Amino acid sequence: MSNKSNRFTPIWMALCVVLGILVGTFYANHFSGNRLSIINSSGNKLNNLLHIVDDQYVDTININDVVEKAMPQILSELDPHSVYIAAKDVQIANDDLKGSFSGVGIEFTIRNDTVRVQNVIGNGPAERAGLIAGDKIVEVDDQPFVGKEVTNEEAMHRLKGPKDTKVKLGIIRYGEKTMRHITVTRGEIPTKSVTASYMLDDKTGYIKIKNFGENTYPELLIALAKLSQDGFSNLVIDLRSNTGGYLASAVQIANEFLSKGQLIVYTEGRKSPRQDYRSDGRGSYQHLPLVVLIDEASASASEILAGSIQDNDRGTIIGRRSFGKGLVQQPIEFSDHSMIRLTVARYYTPSGRCIQKPYTSGSDKNYEEDLLSRYQHGEFFSQDSIKHTGPQYHTSNGRVVYGGGGITPDIFVPEDTLGMTSYYKEASMSGMILQFAFNYTDENRGKMKDFKSASGLEHYLKRQNTVEKFVAWADKNGMKRRNLMIQKSHKLLERYINSRIIYNMLDEEAWTEYLNQDDPAIQETLKLFRNNEAFPKPETKTQSQKVAKAFDYRSTHVKATLIAYA
Repeated sequence: MSNKSNRFTPIWMALCVVLGILVGTFYANHFSGNRLSIINSSGNKLNNLLHIVDDQYVDTININDVVEKAMPQILSELDPHSVYIAAKDVQIANDDLKGSFSGVGIEFTIRNDTVRVQNVIGNGPAERAGLIAGDKIVEVDDQPFVGKEVTNEEAMHRLKGPKDTKVKLGIIRYGEKTMRHITVTRGEIPTKSVTASYMLDDKTGYIKIKNFGENTYPELLIALAKLSQDGFSNLVIDLRSNTGGYLASAVQIANEFLSKGQLIVYTEGRKSPRQDYRSDGRGSYQHLPLVVLIDEASASASEILAGSIQDNDRGTIIGRRSFGKGLVQQPIEFSDHSMIRLTVARYYTPSGRCIQKPYTSGSDKNYEEDLLSRYQHGEFFSQDSIKHTGPQYHTSNGRVVYGGGGITPDIFVPEDTLGMTSYYKEASMSGMILQFAFNYTDENRGKMKDFKSASGLEHYLKRQNTVEKFVAWADKNGMKRRNLMIQKSHKLLERYINSRIIYNMLDEEAWTEYLNQDDPAIQETLKLFRNNEAFPKPETKTQSQKVAKAFDYRSTHVKATLIAYA
């Protein structure tokens, strides 16, 4: 009997184990919150959460919508520049940097819930079809397109499209009461990143770079060839308000001005080993006197170019401290064609400075409001108000530069506040000047159409008393006349109003040329070239000690300034 019991013992043990598993699973599923039987890692928790919500949530939901809303929130916990781009927005996000897009070839603005053609790209599909600046687009493919549904995103969605496809537009032209229909065959539309190149004087060439895209380097070479024909011997590269773009473009441009083997920039991250970018010595302008203009909106690739020129003592940086974006994003596309731009490394200038300004993970309100904070603390108006929180570094000549975020210029040019009044601020920030300029342009195109240059149109506008016309129009539209303020701000008002009319009638280069005439940074640049001081001089030990003392004083002075502006 004992032997029989021993024979059945393993069978009974196996049955008990199976029964225990079944009972345990039952109780786990019904009394332990439906925990799934997989490794409880963070990644699995997220997947499990989505499965549980999809399977058991009280209401029917679209789980894809939940994911779309969650993705930006997850990435926002990392840093300020890791972002999620929905599939429908990827093309728009990439168009500016790709150098072209497929569309009708117009620049538009939205006024009173209506798309209005501001400029027509020369020899583009819209111009060939007969559209002109000032046309109002009120129908797209026989469907009305006016009212609250008219947004920039929706207009681009309807007007852009694959090459050689057609779009039927219903337009109302100034002076005509009936709508006309024009069919446009979409085509490839170039987007320029070099938006202006001309001579400031008989020796000084000027190039404005709007962003760093795929075609920026060849566009720059074309601009330099054009300036060579005009006999330039000094060069200004304007990076103000250039928010960046492709690293490769900035490296290619820096290479044109640096000697062989000079470090341009390097990148490094936790999973990204240090990568150096050096000049190859093939640049055609290695000895040309050079000035680079920056301001608080110059970021990323702009800071790479400015930092390489500054740290190698290749030229002079003029303007105001740059934005401070030194995080490298890698685009990663998903199967549904949505995309993330994930930060994988940091940029460092040749001296070792990290361009990135400080931030905290998650929603960082101070980071988002940094430029406003700089403005309120007086940094745009006084060099002494610049806060250098990072360590000191040295350029190749031994000049002191600072880490901690952004590129501090060699020559500081404050924002011009002469003539600033609350009337001017309201007129400019409310959009009233933009609206008046557009209306004025529409009503006077016939009188201004023969002007082909900024200078010719400027002389005409000066005789039209545009400031008084604006003031009268604004008064009728809810912005009360303030005679003393208007008198004080007359020059600023005239400059802004006329610049927008010139932009509407001509192009961005003409607009830039007009604004540069009395630009303080441009005046400082020309003065530097006249004095043959574009190449920074080596810093002596005594000078370095003076800089250190000045920095100590400046730190103390900043505190006083902060209190004054609080």
